[in-house]
Amino acid sequence: MKAAVQRCVLLLIALLPGRMYAQNGLYDYEPGEGITIGGGGYKANLGGYLQTGVQMNVYDTDSAFYTPARFRIRRLRLRLSGELASGKFEYRLNADLSRSTEVADQSSGYLLDAWLAYNMSRRWSITFGQRTTSTDSRSLRMGSQTLQFTERNRLISAFATVREFGLFVDGTVRLSERHYLRPSLAFTHGDGLSLQNFGGLKYGGRLDYLPFGLFNTFGQFRQVDLVRERTPKLVVGGYYSFNDGVTSRNGDAGGEILYLDEQGDPALPDYSKYGIDLLFKYQGVSLSAEWVMSTASVPNDLTQRVRTDGSVTSDFEINGVQDVENYVKNRMILGDGFNVQAGYIFPSGWSVDGRYTQLNADEFSFLNNTLFYDRPRYYTLGVGKFFDRNYSFRIQADYTWIATQPGARDLYGNEFTGDQGLATLLITYAF
Repeated sequence: MKAAVQRCVLLLIALLPGRMYAQNGLYDYEPGEGITIGGGGYKANLGGYLQTGVQMNVYDTDSAFYTPARFRIRRLRLRLSGELASGKFEYRLNADLSRSTEVADQSSGYLLDAWLAYNMSRRWSITFGQRTTSTDSRSLRMGSQTLQFTERNRLISAFATVREFGLFVDGTVRLSERHYLRPSLAFTHGDGLSLQNFGGLKYGGRLDYLPFGLFNTFGQFRQVDLVRERTPKLVVGGYYSFNDGVTSRNGDAGGEILYLDEQGDPALPDYSKYGIDLLFKYQGVSLSAEWVMSTASVPNDLTQRVRTDGSVTSDFEINGVQDVENYVKNRMILGDGFNVQAGYIFPSGWSVDGRYTQLNADEFSFLNNTLFYDRPRYYTLGVGKFFDRNYSFRIQADYTWIATQPGARDLYGNEFTGDQGLATLLITYAF
């Protein structure tokens, strides 16, 4: 009974607008920004958001159209963050309560972010823990509740590792009154959200250049220009990462694909990724472009592979020929891709957006897989309604036309001869 009363009190605080002063500090609630409690050099914020909607895959075959529909909770995030010692230390815990319906393998649990940062100065910080990494496409670091479309672009699902555990260094260097550099370094275990560590470490970095000054209100990390930048804002950057021994298709997991040498010791391929990207905003207009490429190196002493049932085999046959190197590469995300998207949000909160994405697979690459990929081009049109400037409530809908290659299969494993469409309606509420 006592616990239920406490939950009700917290809910009432969340529903109260404005600010309330308490004995030990300040209680502040603003829709979309969460509940903030502070005092005595400490500050904590409890926030989160819910995304729910429906998605329909439209398959065009010689005989008919058919549209499997999927209703689901896309995301249900709960985030606790705060500051210690008047901002000298920061922390964040972020959990996704919808993972039980979205992820088959729950080995990584519900935890997304768990890190502690030390702010050496106003412009330099060191972070240790699990978080998104700067060595992925820029759009990955955009908050999910701030996206122009109902989903991120296809480069993210193909190439990104999303989150990693390690040490991160981030800084801001002021070159002149309006010119800034933002360097960052990342040293991680290279296995995504996996609880185990396979192979060596992953090393990478990014360098961003801002020629027109810093974005307002975290605009560099939010896609839609809700604040309507009064002057043009631009950030251009490049990044590179090297993963010393991967056991998944792109380094986003650990232990999924294992290889051995003749003595039965691990012999793992290395994985490199690099790219360039930009973001521009001005008076409601937003434009972003991203390009990414990946390569792999297969060790000469790799002679065996571990099957999914745990047995070991030396069979690396591909196209009727024993080919160790290309067999290994055929199971990895190799190739390049680019994405460009633009949109405009009206003062009324209505937005219109367009996006084009292209994936270019290497000859031997998992990007040629007929069930998950083998779809080189994506064209998306979207419309949305934002009800305030804090991303607290919005409704979005978009449609993506997907050009497919011969042999592409649907969600049930059946080949279809035409192209594919994807229609999505998404509702987001952030407290």
